[in-house]
Amino acid sequence: MSDIIIAIDGHSATGKSSTAKIVAKHLGYIYLDSGAMYRATTLYFLTNKIALENADRIKKALDEIEIEFRKDKEGLPLTFLNGENVEDRIRTMEISSNVSRVSAIKAVRAAMVEQQRKLGENKGIVMDGRDIGSVVFPKAELKIFMTASAKVRAERRQKELAEKGENITFDEILKNVMDRDEQDSSRKESPLIKVDDAIEIDNSNMSFDEQVTKIIDLAEAKIAALP
Repeated sequence: MSDIIIAIDGHSATGKSSTAKIVAKHLGYIYLDSGAMYRATTLYFLTNKIALENADRIKKALDEIEIEFRKDKEGLPLTFLNGENVEDRIRTMEISSNVSRVSAIKAVRAAMVEQQRKLGENKGIVMDGRDIGSVVFPKAELKIFMTASAKVRAERRQKELAEKGENITFDEILKNVMDRDEQDSSRKESPLIKVDDAIEIDNSNMSFDEQVTKIIDLAEAKIAALP
C-alpha cells in the first residue's frame, strides 16, 4: 500500500496539532509538527535575546538550532530543542504572542521548510501549520483547512492554559487569537490561505473525535484510490 502526505493548515487553536498527532498514529505515519518547530525557534530567540531586526544574528542563530521529534511512551511526539525537551515551554502564552513575528521572517521559514521537505521525501507524513499545503507540500495528496469561530477557539485556548496553571483572561486570549489571525493572513512570507484543493473543516460545533474520524476517513479514501 502506498503512502501519502497529509497537509493540515488552518487558524490557531483549531486543534490542528492534536488532530494531526492522532491521525498519524492511526495510520502509522510520522507526525511533523511545523508549529512546534517555529515555537521552538521563537523560544531560542527569546531566551538568547535575539533582535528580530538583526539579520546576521538571526542567520547565525538558525545555524545553532537543532529541532527534533522524539516519541513518548504513548507513541506521540515531543519537541526537543538542542537536545532538551521543550514541549511544555513552547506552549506558553509568551511563545504564542511572539511566534507569528518570528515565523514571518524569511530566513526562518526557509530554514524550517528545508528541514520539513527532507522529512517528507518518503511520504507517510502528517503535517500541520499555516502554509503546508500552499508552500511546503503543494503536491500533498490530501489537504485540509481547519477553522472555527474566534470565540470558540479562545475558549479552547483558555481551558488549555488553565490546565497548565496559566490563568489568562478570556478577553486577553480572544485578542491574541484575533491578532494571530490577522498576522498569519497578512504577512508577506507564506501567509495563511486556503488553497483551492483543500477540504475545509469548520469544527466550531464538532467534537475532537468527530474531526479526527473525518480526516482519517478522508485519508483512507485517498490511500485506497492510489494505484
